Amino acid sequence: MKIKFLVTVLMLLIFSTLTFAGEVDDRFKTAQKYLRDNNEEVSTSVEEVFTKDYIIVVGEGSPKKGSVKGQKRLTALTAAKVVAQRHLAEMISGVAIVSETTVQDSELVSDTIKSAVTGLVKGAHIVVQEWNEAEETALVVMKIGTKGPRSISATMYEKILDEPTIKKELNQPVYVPPPVEPTPTKPAPVATAETPKADPTTKQKEVVNAAPYDGLIVDATEENFQPALINRIFSMAGEVLYDPAKISQKVLIEQGCGEYTNNIDKAKAALGTRGVSNPLVLKASGIQSKSDLKVSDADAAKIYAANQSTGFIAKAQVAFVLK
Repeated sequence: MKIKFLVTVLMLLIFSTLTFAGEVDDRFKTAQKYLRDNNEEVSTSVEEVFTKDYIIVVGEGSPKKGSVKGQKRLTALTAAKVVAQRHLAEMISGVAIVSETTVQDSELVSDTIKSAVTGLVKGAHIVVQEWNEAEETALVVMKIGTKGPRSISATMYEKILDEPTIKKELNQPVYVPPPVEPTPTKPAPVATAETPKADPTTKQKEVVNAAPYDGLIVDATEENFQPALINRIFSMAGEVLYDPAKISQKVLIEQGCGEYTNNIDKAKAALGTRGVSNPLVLKASGIQSKSDLKVSDADAAKIYAANQSTGFIAKAQVAFVLK
């Protein structure tokens, strides 16, 4: 059955046209209207898997040679669907899981992840299928969500977190803050007539600034950093501060590993949808790998202390600012 299916796919691809890198041309008005009305666009890069809440791919197909009348439309649409599925599989295969591991690399060693990709491709739903009779060409627009039930996140997190090779890679030491040295006590100053009175406005400012941090934004614009299904944050010593693999799958499925934007204001707005009002904003100090960031020792201590107060890490209330 598997061989028969592959032969069928190859036959369909022979009479299919592999186009549509990033847009739908004027021959397909219905598809253009769908994208315009929903404010969506065809996905053109793997990064869009993380920066948007969907992947949209398109496939164009021509009728099977020798087909007549209604067969032309049906065979062309079938061909277009196969091409769209292939584009979707290629897109998903480029997704980084963690560190240097991609879905495609894992396919070579893991039947579990391979089946996950197959399931995602089959689970993607067709939002538009259009037949241009004048041109005798069909177009299929296929979409899959990146968050929520039956999404890429739901399928992949369920599979990869139990994958032995992934679990081994994720087994890293957890950050432990350095011991705090006791501050020597000083005798209280003796009040005199010349002692200035405290400015009440200063105390008010201190109260305002003392609001606890309830989220985290890491500016990685100066680093060669890429989004992944599991993006981690390390201390300079290589200890893990943020590891989505330790977060509940429910949170990951609903929200993903974090938010991804290209500036801090957008990151704050994105975290605002997760209930964050006062995020801690830090700059990355380097990378542990392409999908893992490092922060300075001082910033590592800040993240640890802030999380102890509000527990934002367990809620994945983290945003990454990309180039």
